[in-house]
Amino acid sequence: MLDKIGFYYFSPTGGTKKAGEIFCQGIAETVREVNLGAQSQETEEAKEEWIAVAAPVFGGRIPAFVTEKLKKLHGEGKRAVTLAVYGNRDYDDALLELNRVMEAQGFQITASAALIAQHSIAPEVGQGRPDSKDQEEILDFGRKVLEKIEAAGDSPVKVPGNYPYKEAMAVPAAPISLPSCNQCGTCAKVCPTEAISIEGTKVMTNVENCMMCMACTAVCPQGARILPPPVKERTEKMLGALKNVRRENELFL
Repeated sequence: MLDKIGFYYFSPTGGTKKAGEIFCQGIAETVREVNLGAQSQETEEAKEEWIAVAAPVFGGRIPAFVTEKLKKLHGEGKRAVTLAVYGNRDYDDALLELNRVMEAQGFQITASAALIAQHSIAPEVGQGRPDSKDQEEILDFGRKVLEKIEAAGDSPVKVPGNYPYKEAMAVPAAPISLPSCNQCGTCAKVCPTEAISIEGTKVMTNVENCMMCMACTAVCPQGARILPPPVKERTEKMLGALKNVRRENELFL
């Protein structure tokens, strides 16, 4: 195993972090975690010789918020494993985009994976994933990465995707607060783009800054932060056919 690895992640509802942690804990004795979604988190030169980067897929792309964070992370020839985590629909150009961003920052990509997690907006899609079967596959992927490292393998990693990338997903709405909201401010504290503010007895959301990551809905202690019902219904209808479909993890070495 590696002595240590840096784990950089953006995981608004927890699925991306869970998948990445399984990989990192299987490959290294010590894992230093960097939450790219924390409001105060700034990136700089990577401290470890090996890092893993895990990002969620939004509409077939890596969120622009994540790419901007990673553009401040300098690799200088260090090694990286990239993980694009998606909600059972498709990852389209996301993994290719993630790899190109990391390579532009001086990292050498040793391995990549497209992993499944429960969908953040329609949780019945990919429900419970990553599950025990996923865990076994991710750990086996880690063993293969270690084998490549021990063999001093430096073969290039080829992943699916197209360039120019597909158009980024438009976000015409934002989560809303129900009357049961007690203005505790938890949602504002976790919003990675600081789109939420508490003004008197109201929770205000800047729709232009919101990227619909669903972090605020995941942490609300009152369960009072939800998607507008028409948006939720439209999304569930669009993704309904995927409820009983099990997409498989894809691994690239």
